[in-house]
Amino acid sequence: MFDFLPSVLRTPLAFVIVLGVLVFIHELGHYLAARWRGVHVEAFSIGFGKALASWTDRRGTAWKLAWIPLGGYVKLHGMERPQDVEPEVRARWIPGRTFHEKSVLSRAIVVAAGPVANFILAAVLFFALFAAVGRPVALPEVGEVIADSAAAKAGLQQGDRITGIDDSRDSRPVNRFEDLQRIVAANPGQPLILHIRRGDAAQDIRVTPEARDGGSGKQIGVLGVRGGATVFEQLSIPQALVAGVGQTWDVTVQTLAGVWSMIAQNKAGEDLGGPLRIAQLSGQVASLGFASLVSFIAVLSVNLGLINLFPIPVLDGGHLLFYAAEAIRGRPLPPRAQEYGFRAGFALLIGLFVFATWNDLAHIGLFRWVAGLIG
Repeated sequence: MFDFLPSVLRTPLAFVIVLGVLVFIHELGHYLAARWRGVHVEAFSIGFGKALASWTDRRGTAWKLAWIPLGGYVKLHGMERPQDVEPEVRARWIPGRTFHEKSVLSRAIVVAAGPVANFILAAVLFFALFAAVGRPVALPEVGEVIADSAAAKAGLQQGDRITGIDDSRDSRPVNRFEDLQRIVAANPGQPLILHIRRGDAAQDIRVTPEARDGGSGKQIGVLGVRGGATVFEQLSIPQALVAGVGQTWDVTVQTLAGVWSMIAQNKAGEDLGGPLRIAQLSGQVASLGFASLVSFIAVLSVNLGLINLFPIPVLDGGHLLFYAAEAIRGRPLPPRAQEYGFRAGFALLIGLFVFATWNDLAHIGLFRWVAGLIG
């Protein structure tokens, strides 16, 4: 996909498509929930800044496509509290259609609908891929042996196919590379017997996985091999639907585990990426084909949904936190507390954005390139 375009054009085009789909679905979730709960939507914008194109529908909602493709927004009617706006603004409010006068539950539904829409999008995209192409399955074959690893010391070779593993408890078959990873990870420093097929011959190899820190003080086993070939398992429509939901759940769990690992091991400086990294990856994935790009959008959609649920004021999760406090207290938090919370959340997001962008620039080698010019 986009193979005919040079990288300088393919990357921004793929980035706009990826981000546009994610933002549109996220904001569509807010929009549909607002309509459901009886809140008038004044504007629906994809992008920020001056509108490149716009139109107003019969319900009075202005739909806009703006020229800065780094997000979007849905402007809800009467989001402000009455005491925070001028009398002439209050006079234009439509009775019964303002956001602020809705119940805590209705407001929470509208806010939570954006991240929920991102999870639904991911499940639908995974389902579509599995139904059309099949579910990718990594075969339990050794694609590469890492030098000086436990696998190398045990004599594993590229092309070996692992059919089963004996540990101290029982013998288990291995049908996928994920089976091998799971069993090895659960046995750090414990001897295992690998049943392998090398060419036409079957043999057993004894190996002791290296024990490494898996975060939170937990040890995991590492064999030191990379997977080999991937095949596509054909699924029926019901199976693809279940697999799509399951894949969305797996990506969610893996993302949360990755975030926790970054925090616990203080590795955020190495792993945190921003818009430039996403743009770079979008271009690379687009060159691999349509299915790869769709899968990439699905994974990013899960990430966007999770990020927006973090309890940081300004994000959807921060609003939900305030609504939870309001439901418990029976009244909203004091205006000053909310203001300080939003200020702190905004400062945190700006700091993360700047740090992630700096990290992206370092990752793509801009600083080395500048240093080379100066040198």
